[in-house]
Amino acid sequence: MTGIAVMNKTPTMTPTMTTPTKRKTEIDETVETACRFIDGFDDGAPSLQQIADHVGLSPAYFQKRFTRALGVSPKQYADSRRRDRLKALLREGDEVAGALYEAGYGSSSRLYEKSDSQLGMTPATYRRGGAGARMAWTTARCSLGLLLVAATDRGICFVAFDDDEQVLVDELRAEFPEAEIVPDIGILETWTAEVLRMIEGHAPHDTLPLDVRATAFQQQVWKALTEIPAGETRTYSQIAKALGKPKAQRAVGRACATNPVSIVIPCHRAKRADGGLAGYRWGVNRKQQLIATEQNAVAATG
Repeated sequence: MTGIAVMNKTPTMTPTMTTPTKRKTEIDETVETACRFIDGFDDGAPSLQQIADHVGLSPAYFQKRFTRALGVSPKQYADSRRRDRLKALLREGDEVAGALYEAGYGSSSRLYEKSDSQLGMTPATYRRGGAGARMAWTTARCSLGLLLVAATDRGICFVAFDDDEQVLVDELRAEFPEAEIVPDIGILETWTAEVLRMIEGHAPHDTLPLDVRATAFQQQVWKALTEIPAGETRTYSQIAKALGKPKAQRAVGRACATNPVSIVIPCHRAKRADGGLAGYRWGVNRKQQLIATEQNAVAATG
């Protein structure tokens, strides 16, 4: 997904224990050993070679094994754990510069150059719990009822549906309690028009920038959702298998349920193994309507 600025929630990325066979136990122990090594590494993030040497495997084989077990690469895991340490230190009140170095960043520039994609806000703002972040919102009538679109200066951060504007605004405030939330003065007009276009089954003219918080696994699921062709659906199990995590269908379902920018990330294209459409945050009727509208639009252009 291009144009996405991600505000990461603290990811939970511990190895998944599986069946007690000897081979599975050995794999889990190898991954756990690697995770402990990465978590305890004091000098930034260890290289793939350093981790592989520690567990006694070749770098290529270890990376494949690690990624299959956790769904993220060793580097992604190490980066997320380093961000976790930084965020914890910032929440505890550490000064930004000291927290950066204690978390393992060699210099402030190494974090700030990626802050839009990793934190979604600067470390100082994050330490204040997001206080000071400004978020504008607007509503528009559409075939699904009343649409709310909210965005920071980085991109869209929330898309919701209801029939009552106050309900939508209250939900936005509950989602982002520390942000300064204000009515839009026309800035969101273009982005909202693109979302409305997507609701009617058409692709947006341009990639919409997003400012959303996500774990590494959520990012994988959300990217997979954007790759499902309009008008088509995939089961949670199919998405999990495509990600190389065939037993993670429940986690896929949770990632879909926590998607804050419906339509833009089309979680309505995911369904249960039995074909049921239950689980859509904005109601099964809206989910059915979205799929049908997309199918009609595809047929009309086919």
